[in-house]
Amino acid sequence: MIKNVTKSTYEAEVLKSDVPVVVDFWAAWCGPCLMQGPILEQVEKENEGKMKVVKVNVDEEGELAMTFGVQSIPTLLFYKDGKVINKAIGVRDATAVKKTLGI
Repeated sequence: MIKNVTKSTYEAEVLKSDVPVVVDFWAAWCGPCLMQGPILEQVEKENEGKMKVVKVNVDEEGELAMTFGVQSIPTLLFYKDGKVINKAIGVRDATAVKKTLGI
């Protein structure tokens, strides 16, 4: 299940994760963001235990979005071992997400 993360939970859920993480910066009013959500849910479900997806609502966590230079949404940050390995702006299909994570 995809979790929402905040400034206070980001480190534990993302930076200290023992599996690769996709961070989805999104907003409820963003059409492309609403398209991206189900794709990420599918990828996470198909790869349970190998990776995880978390969401950051930019309207509620503006400071966190600014910290990572998010100017357009959806923006996906891909993490391995607590470090950003890729950043994607716009909707990505399941194949692209899995390829970026190497799964």
